[in-house]
Amino acid sequence: MWRRGNEKHPAAKPRRPKPKRRYPPEVLTDAEVRALLDACGQYRTTAIRNRALIAVLYRGGLRINEALALYPKDIDLESGAIRVLHGKGDKPRTIGIDQGAIAILQSWLAVRGRIGVNGIHPVFCTRSGRAMTAGFVRRWFSQLARRAGILKRVHAHGLRHTHAAQLRAEGVDIGIISKQLGHASISTTAKYLDHIAPMAVVNTMRVRTW
Repeated sequence: MWRRGNEKHPAAKPRRPKPKRRYPPEVLTDAEVRALLDACGQYRTTAIRNRALIAVLYRGGLRINEALALYPKDIDLESGAIRVLHGKGDKPRTIGIDQGAIAILQSWLAVRGRIGVNGIHPVFCTRSGRAMTAGFVRRWFSQLARRAGILKRVHAHGLRHTHAAQLRAEGVDIGIISKQLGHASISTTAKYLDHIAPMAVVNTMRVRTW
């Protein structure tokens, strides 16, 4: 506490230091994502869970906190729809995932049921039902990348970047990409895509001759 005259004022909270350097996003290839999945293993309970988390991040483009906040009731395997109840700005949205990701997720949900974890626990949880933390996932991704032999920076948000870049390369309408990513506007998505996948620049330069 500090005092001015007769007034008491709470001590100011220390500001969080800004990161010294912001690295540009690095988009992964399909082969690199498969290497991550292989590095998880296949048979252990945690391996099946981790493969499912990667699949949802990669094919759904979710932010890590959105993925870790999912509950079984939020996932419709039949339609391939996932409800994000608390997106950025606490805005809800519904995203879609493909059948390949659904199959990997379905494997985890089956294992999850067999170990006694039920609908009151988050989808991505420990064997005792406790939620995974974003901090744990960040550390785990770094270890997994080394095991997979990937030299790029690998992190959960990088899978979101990869998802967006692939949708753009596939010619998906920017309005659909915007809704999938949960952006406030299409202009936000346009800037986002130009940052992570500047295809207009690349395609223009690559056809030049000399």
